[in-house]
Amino acid sequence: MYSNRTSRLPLLHAFLAVILSALLGIPSAIAHPRGINWFDDVAAVNSSGSVSITINLSEQRAYFYKGGQLVGVSKVSSGKRGFSTRPGHFRILSKHPQHRSTIYGSYVDRRTGRVVKADVNTRKDRRPPGTYYRGAKMNNYLRFNGGIGMHASGHVPNYPASHGCVRMPPHMAQKFYRYARVGTPVRVTY
Repeated sequence: MYSNRTSRLPLLHAFLAVILSALLGIPSAIAHPRGINWFDDVAAVNSSGSVSITINLSEQRAYFYKGGQLVGVSKVSSGKRGFSTRPGHFRILSKHPQHRSTIYGSYVDRRTGRVVKADVNTRKDRRPPGTYYRGAKMNNYLRFNGGIGMHASGHVPNYPASHGCVRMPPHMAQKFYRYARVGTPVRVTY
């Protein structure tokens, strides 16, 4: 009986080695026991050190750190083809709780309030007579690169779909907005 256990030991070690190597190859958001779209408010408040944010375009994830400790992870949707989100090292330039886009939105009838034309680009689409422009909502907007920023959105697919901004689920955008300050480093990477 003892020799039978001893002969199984190398097999068990090989199995554990395969599992460990598989886990090391999984992106950190998936390997973390909480998965994605989580935020630890207690750690964000009680951890010492400065805040930083990393946006991984390959994973379509944003990581919130406090003093080097991972405090939260959010799924994101970055810029689609032709509007890609540029990688680099940035800082949060400004914060706007109820921001609206100055470029993308809808033309709305002045009398009825009905959307006449949706998904407009004010740089290309002429405003029809009798309408006004209403910019797309970008709540909890953290601007970090020109007009590009992170913000809440009701449409956050697992692939790039925006006009360059980094869309986040509303509850996650609210957390990042609450704990990040103007000047917070933002690293955008692949």
